[in-house]
Formats: sequence, structure tokens, C-alpha cells
Amino acid sequence: MNQPWSEQMPAVQFRVARPTHQLDKIIEFYTKGLGLEIVGSFAKHEGYDGVMFGLPGVDYHLEFTQHVDALPVLPPSKDNLLVFYIPDGNARDDIVARLSSMGYPEVEPENPYWKHQGVTLCDPDGWRIVLQNTAGI
Repeated sequence: MNQPWSEQMPAVQFRVARPTHQLDKIIEFYTKGLGLEIVGSFAKHEGYDGVMFGLPGVDYHLEFTQHVDALPVLPPSKDNLLVFYIPDGNARDDIVARLSSMGYPEVEPENPYWKHQGVTLCDPDGWRIVLQNTAGI
């Protein structure tokens, strides 16, 4: 029987956590724009508010936290990416159009590889998101 975790790394969930100073804009971008679901949240926990986003049935989450005294957090390099692999090109294009209408237009990727089947955008904090169409992969 296959187990859902590795014996060398027996974790059953993986989460990437990132600070922000504009949690409300992040929530709007990742839910209304990208279409991720909120899988958890917390408020006023030792000075922090936070929200976790995920995909249905997947144990990989994005967590954003905001301290009560949050200062703007600079984004990393243009090659630091969150990549979402989307098999349906039309569905990907719908997401791109929705985000563009919300004020998040396509940007030029640093690495030209992401131009072939991907669209690169920036979230409210300036972090780059790639929506990669996987139909031809």
C-alpha cells in the first residue's frame, strides 16, 4: 500500500508562508482573481492576522500573515515565482482577463521560458505569479 508521505520526510502537508502589509488586497487577488479557496484563517493571534489558500483536496497551501504593525515588504527578484499549471488554456485566459480587469496586467517574465505557454502577473505585493498552460506539455 502506498503511503501519502515519504519515510525520509514524513510530512503530510506543505505550506509556503509569506508576510504582507495589505492582507485585504491579497485576499481579493488570490480568491476573486486567481480563484483559490480560503482553507483557513486567523485574527489577532499574538499580533498577527493570516489567511491560507489552497486547491480542493490538495495539502499544499499558501499562507499570508500581516502583523498589526506591518511595514511594506519588498518583493524578491523577478525570478522568484509561484507557478500554477493549468491544463485548459481557455480557463487560464479567463483568469488572466479577470485579473487584468482588477488592475493586474500581464508583465514581462525575467526568464523567457515562461513566455512560451505562460502568462506572468504580479500580486498586490509585487510577487510574480505564472499561469502556465500545460496542454502542450
